[in-house]
Amino acid sequence: MRVAGNEYNIQEMAGAFGDLGTLIPFVVGYITINHMDPAGILVGFGVFKLWAGFYFKTPVPIQPMKAIGTAAITQGGAITPGAIFASGLFTGVVWGFMGLSGAVSWIEKITRRPVVQGIVLGLGLGFVVEGVKMTQGDLLLAAIAGAMTLLLLSYPRLPAMLALLVLGAGVALVREPTLLADLARMSFHFRLPTTGLSQIGWNDLATGVLVLGLPQLPLTLGNAIISTVEENNTHFPDRPITVKAVAVDHAALNLVGTALGGVPMCHGAGGMAGHIRFGAKTGGALVILGSLVLFVGLFLADSVATLFKVFPPVILGVILLFGGLELAAGGRGGASSKEDRYIIYLTAGLAMWNMGVAYLVGLLLAIACERKWVRL
Repeated sequence: MRVAGNEYNIQEMAGAFGDLGTLIPFVVGYITINHMDPAGILVGFGVFKLWAGFYFKTPVPIQPMKAIGTAAITQGGAITPGAIFASGLFTGVVWGFMGLSGAVSWIEKITRRPVVQGIVLGLGLGFVVEGVKMTQGDLLLAAIAGAMTLLLLSYPRLPAMLALLVLGAGVALVREPTLLADLARMSFHFRLPTTGLSQIGWNDLATGVLVLGLPQLPLTLGNAIISTVEENNTHFPDRPITVKAVAVDHAALNLVGTALGGVPMCHGAGGMAGHIRFGAKTGGALVILGSLVLFVGLFLADSVATLFKVFPPVILGVILLFGGLELAAGGRGGASSKEDRYIIYLTAGLAMWNMGVAYLVGLLLAIACERKWVRL
């Protein structure tokens, strides 16, 4: 069924879950370690997944900001919910300015294509590494899930993602016999989230900007803006997006999201690759997933920890692995010269460590090669 430019079918439904490998671990961490309200987190993601699906009409993902999320979760009680909300406001203001002023469009104009390809390749390889890490300790199930995914992706009459989710749920129920009873006892009631604006103090503002927000900016530029636009426009040239639109969208995600009690959110080339790899071709996948997440946030927020037990980490790791492979496979692009390949591989290697350094080094090397300052 096609409605307003989006498809709604079994392939879109399968592709909708292609981003769970990054979404669920961060959501669980925010709830259990930082003691944030699950209703605010899930309502924020649900609302903006719906928005992205209707607005872009391609599977542009809505993800947690990874640098902020990693710092907040690994530092535990030292990072308050107020600081996390403050980081969302800060990034929203920054990307609103960058988009509306045209600064992000200027950055795109000076960015050489091999640098973008290197960032995409590095992101894909990073997702592969993280996916493999998530499967450690359960290699037999990982091997079964991986082999099944390869087979079903070759013969897509049965969507691989749906088979993975069924396998994961079956394994979870077998390994934890009480899970079915726990699911049956989940609390079902309507509850609105509380706004994050009232929870921000001056100390939270300083921590949110200096500790969380600033380190996130280069990752957002490289992954969530430049690489997402590259990924979208490569796969969907009939539905192009611009860096200006994506930057302004980041402002809306985080300014409005914070008001809803949500965590810092962004787009991401890796998440888009995951959606595409498992069948998504339109924004219908985001509308489907957004509707489910919003429903859980409004009616099942107090039982979300129980619900997420249906998704074993090893299954999320396999999803992340194949999304990373999809992204990395397109990262090299059509580079022909040795200089371009050199820039791509160097940028990719550095991107797995630090996105900002990768971008600057790759861009400087590309300019040096163009002006014959160096010969490779």
